[in-house]
Amino acid sequence: MKEIVYDSYNFEYLIQRNCLYIDKSEYYWKLISSATKTYFMSRPRRFGKSLTVSALHAIFSGKRDLFKGLALASKPYDWKSYPIIHLNMSDGTINSVESLADAINDQLNYHADLYGVSLTNKSISLRFKELILALAGDNNKVVVLVDEYDKPILGNILNDNVKDILAELKGFYGILKSCESKERFVFMTGVSKFSKVSVFSDLNNLEDLTMDAGFATMMGYTQEELEIYFGEYLKPLAVRHNIDYSEFLAKIKLWYDGFRFEKSAEAVYNPVSLAKFIKNNGDFGNYWFETGTPTFLLELAKTSNFNIEQTLRDPVSELAFSAYEVGNLSALVLMIQTGYLTIKSYEKGITGTDYYLDFPNMEVRSAFQSYFLAYYIEKQPVEANGFSNKLVKTLGAGKPDEFISVFNSFMAGVPYDLHIKLERYYQTIFFVIFRMIGVYIQAEARTFDGRVDAFAAYGDNAYIFEFKLDSTAEIALNQIKSKEYFKQFENSGKKITLIGANFDSETGKITDYKIE
Repeated sequence: MKEIVYDSYNFEYLIQRNCLYIDKSEYYWKLISSATKTYFMSRPRRFGKSLTVSALHAIFSGKRDLFKGLALASKPYDWKSYPIIHLNMSDGTINSVESLADAINDQLNYHADLYGVSLTNKSISLRFKELILALAGDNNKVVVLVDEYDKPILGNILNDNVKDILAELKGFYGILKSCESKERFVFMTGVSKFSKVSVFSDLNNLEDLTMDAGFATMMGYTQEELEIYFGEYLKPLAVRHNIDYSEFLAKIKLWYDGFRFEKSAEAVYNPVSLAKFIKNNGDFGNYWFETGTPTFLLELAKTSNFNIEQTLRDPVSELAFSAYEVGNLSALVLMIQTGYLTIKSYEKGITGTDYYLDFPNMEVRSAFQSYFLAYYIEKQPVEANGFSNKLVKTLGAGKPDEFISVFNSFMAGVPYDLHIKLERYYQTIFFVIFRMIGVYIQAEARTFDGRVDAFAAYGDNAYIFEFKLDSTAEIALNQIKSKEYFKQFENSGKKITLIGANFDSETGKITDYKIE
């Protein structure tokens, strides 16, 4: 069997080493044979962006032999070799306009030396233009490939100088428009999708493939690709784990599939997660999340009091998938673009399409909620997991008093300055905890007379929660009873317990509760 490699994004290396390569060259043919020649696509990290850029580099280098046996080999392509400017914007440590200029200049100088040209201008934008014009000459055209175009921005997203870095990049990328007549093909990729006003205001010829149905599965693996290319690796693992192969595939799908990049498109698997899963003998784990914790995203979600339960419950409009401005960051938009939330379903709304979001799969759900909770209250993920295991035992045993005791012991370790004096803060913690431990929960569940803060069910027990902040548990419990929130759940077949709880904003604990 061919070796599965997940830590190299060099197309030529993988082919020459006879490593497993999932053929995506049919998509490349669609790109290079179109009249359109300037493309942009954003995808989550570790999703095959760099490998795609590397394959395009090989195509425009005229390396036909590398595509032997792949779909592109049978297409009527001339395999002409072009001068290529291949920029990786993640190279170097960038924390200022000056370090950005240094990092880009290093790459421009590399290409100038490679092709034997001299650059005389000082600004990175003018040097970029000078390089394109020099390589194209009078009768040639240039290919420009930009990988991780947004890394200098995302790396400084919460820093004061991010707008200066953005302005410098805007001028740099704007050169691509002014040199359009000298370009054969331009492909830019990254994790996020900043607005054209922010970064690409001059690139009105840029074709955005991010949510294009025709390219929705160009990165990531479809179910068919998984079964064709990985079947010989997975079947022995099913035997090893003593599980029927069809059941094994269903479990793999539950854990690693689910990324959908267009409303009606097929969902795809994360390439790195799947590869690491196979490399680890079929042990289910959080491999994608381990490759990089999104600290800036967790911080944004925390400081903006991001309402995760509402996001997973209520539909969002197409604006949630739009580009965003650096000065107006949205945790929701960033979570979609970075792959932590994806399209699960959609329906026609009054003013357009309404989308329902969810975590793509079990891997992302369990890892994100664990890290989110840990970051939210400044605990280590292992502490959050240990705490959650204790909670699930108390719920299964129908012991709400012990549940509240365990919860309070955990919250006692949360630094005082983290306590946000909003009822929503404590509701969010509760919701994330329940989702993390696999307990069914409806936050702000609709009833016949309004919304109850939470309805949770586990085993033979069900719980109706109403929360108050700096008030009394009696008021909370009376609200449940006066509005008869429990009526809707009486036929659930479970023992229903009503819990009115009051949080103290000074300690973060439930200091007063009543149970019936």
